[in-house]
Amino acid sequence: MTGRMGFQYVVLRCVPRVDREEFVNVGVVLYCQQADFLEARGFVDVDRLRLLAPDVDVAAVRSALDAVEAVCRGDESAGAAGRAPMGTRFGFVKAPRSTVVQPGPVHGGTTSDPSAQLDHLLERLVR
Repeated sequence: MTGRMGFQYVVLRCVPRVDREEFVNVGVVLYCQQADFLEARGFVDVDRLRLLAPDVDVAAVRSALDAVEAVCRGDESAGAAGRAPMGTRFGFVKAPRSTVVQPGPVHGGTTSDPSAQLDHLLERLVR
């Protein structure tokens, strides 16, 4: 696609102890309706997470990220959420929840390349 297209994104946060309201960014989900693009990318910095919460279940964090990625891909393994239309799937992953991986607020922008924009956001906000 050429030209600039609007997109929305959320940063995925690992919140090991909700009562402390501390978190580490572990992923980004980007949705661009015009480009028919919905994708999540994650990166778990285990050392950084362990500084915040030494007993964090890293496997659970990675599993939660895998589940978000499956929903975004429209994977059958994600159940009804994975079979929903793309906009509904984004609505599902951006909805607040009280699990160990939570979405932050929705932000937006414009891009000519959603995949490259997602890479940029992951580098800037997560890594």
